[in-house]
Amino acid sequence: MHIVCMPAQTKNKKISMAKEKRTAIEPTRQEDYPEWYQQVIRAADLAENSPVRGCMVIKPWGYSLWENMQRALDAMFKDTGHTNAYFPLFIPVSYLEKEAEHVEGFAKECAVVTHSRLEAGPDGKLVPASPLEEPLIVRPTSETIIGEMYSRWVQSYRDLPILVNQWANVVRWEMRTRLFLRTAEFLWQEGHTAHATKEEAETETLKMLRVYETFAQDFMAMPVICGRKTEGEKFPGAVDTYCIEAMMQDRKALQAGTSHFLGQNFAKASNIKFLSESGEQEYAWTTSWGVSTRLIGGMVMTHSDDDGLVLPPKLAPLHVVILPVLHNDSEKANVLAYCNSLKDEISSQYFNGDKIKVSIDSRDIRGGEKVWSWIKKGVPLRLEIGPRDIANSAVFAARRDTGEKKAYSRAEFVASLPEILGKIQNNLFARAKKYRDDNTSEIKGRKEFYSYFTPQNPKKPEIHGGFACANYDGSEDVEDMLRKDLKVTVRCIPLLGGEPDGNCIFTGKPAKYKAVFAKSY
Repeated sequence: MHIVCMPAQTKNKKISMAKEKRTAIEPTRQEDYPEWYQQVIRAADLAENSPVRGCMVIKPWGYSLWENMQRALDAMFKDTGHTNAYFPLFIPVSYLEKEAEHVEGFAKECAVVTHSRLEAGPDGKLVPASPLEEPLIVRPTSETIIGEMYSRWVQSYRDLPILVNQWANVVRWEMRTRLFLRTAEFLWQEGHTAHATKEEAETETLKMLRVYETFAQDFMAMPVICGRKTEGEKFPGAVDTYCIEAMMQDRKALQAGTSHFLGQNFAKASNIKFLSESGEQEYAWTTSWGVSTRLIGGMVMTHSDDDGLVLPPKLAPLHVVILPVLHNDSEKANVLAYCNSLKDEISSQYFNGDKIKVSIDSRDIRGGEKVWSWIKKGVPLRLEIGPRDIANSAVFAARRDTGEKKAYSRAEFVASLPEILGKIQNNLFARAKKYRDDNTSEIKGRKEFYSYFTPQNPKKPEIHGGFACANYDGSEDVEDMLRKDLKVTVRCIPLLGGEPDGNCIFTGKPAKYKAVFAKSY
């Protein structure tokens, strides 16, 4: 939380500038949210910009988060019957042209390879040589290349369903980038399935949406709304796009994952045909679904505070860090021995099905610097162990989510550690859900809607607005107007609660939906 401290005054009215309490991250969320986000990432050592414009280097602490996300999601995919494969990074431009909406949707974001080698030019600098017969697109998404392969693999209804996922990188040539949220290259997974019937494919689409919902809420402690995108917001070439939408602490929405029912559009473009049980040639029904390293950005913005990163225990690279407190060298051996034996006890405990991850920070740096480095990295629990704790067979623990500090007996702490981590996980979800619910409003009129999304002082960065639920007639003209006037979009039509209860607040016509509107990333 942002603590505001007032300067002290002396009795003779002389103002003495008392030492103000400062936050570890400056500016604070309230002062400049976009810059606060960048500073949290920097302070936690998650990632940094690369020499290549728009790309990022994910550093070990940040990549550990992605590995933990990947491991949890991969298990969920396999539990639902999917297997992993890998498809080429390069896609012939003619493949992208096969599906008209698809190429139109991605054309401006494509990175294009036109030559196959380099050679020295007249000035000695390397220049492209050997033009390719056909340009290659660096994978922005893989529907077209995977569709080509499925057309070779599928001959009969017996070859279906195909339930495949790939973990890969993709490139979308973004002009305005931000670490994790929008970069020219990012990591993701993309599932691609093919089915014999429409019903099977629709069931798959919604099943994977629920997988994402479960992961976001149970692992990331990030509450989400499940819904369907409007015609103007759906994936290029899809029949229906479903999404999970989360609220960040600046009250903007983050689209955290999508699942697409592609109908037979891509099957027809790629000629994925099969002989049905009745002996008829039919086109397959396909789906695709994906989440990316954007989830890390979402987790940062959902839970972190003005002192740095806050991590949910289920995804934290480290659950507990032990900080030896040494007043002189004579204490070192005894304190480190106690810390090592405590580490062994803690690492034999389990949380969320895995051994609890614990480390000792024995670096030769000042204690305060050491403490703040781990606060900024978001480790759920810090233990400070000194001679007095050893004498009492105790530990002194601090929770990152609440800042609560408490002394435990050693045996009590070790035994209750899985429960403490569970409480931290649950508290983060409850806190984020309360914030979202407190900043979600039912809007009954157009004037109220515009006021809700208009800052009171446009010159001063501030957090305003939130999620607005309103009756909407489904018109793309309304969506265009809101983008232009307020930079607000229809985030989704909720799967629960998306039924209208009146006329559209913008046009006065009968409403088709009650939609969720927000500013977004």
